[in-house]
Amino acid sequence: MGLLYLVALLVALTGMVMLDRRFTLFFWADARRAAVVLVSGLVFFVLWDLAGIGLGIFFRGETDFMTGIQVAPELPVEELFFLALLVYVTMDLYGFACRSLSLSKRGLRLSGPAKPSSTSNTSSPSASSEDGAR
Repeated sequence: MGLLYLVALLVALTGMVMLDRRFTLFFWADARRAAVVLVSGLVFFVLWDLAGIGLGIFFRGETDFMTGIQVAPELPVEELFFLALLVYVTMDLYGFACRSLSLSKRGLRLSGPAKPSSTSNTSSPSASSEDGAR
C-alpha cells in the first residue's frame, strides 16, 4: 500500500500527457517552452514548500499510502510528483483555454461533428436556377 499515492499521481500525470498529446495543448505545441515552464513551476513550488517547512507551516502527513521516502525533512518524494501534476494540469488548462478562445473567435468548434444548419434549403440547385430564368 506504500506506493498507492505515488502510483495514483503517475496515472494522473499519464492522463495529462495523453490529453496534451491528443489535443496538442502544451508540450506537443512547443516542447522547449513547455519544459521551461514546467521546470520553473516545479522550482517555484519546491521553494515555496521549503519556505513553508522552514517556517513550520507545512508538515509531512503520516499515511500508509505513501512510500515514506523523503527528499528533504518534511518533504516526501510524492510531493515532487504532485507539484509536477499541478504544473502540468495548469499548462494543459492554459493551452485548452487559449485554443478554445482562439477557435471561438473564429466561429469554429473545438471538436466533434458539425451541426447541420437549421436553415437548410430544400429546393435543388436546378430548381432555383429555373425559377430565376422565368
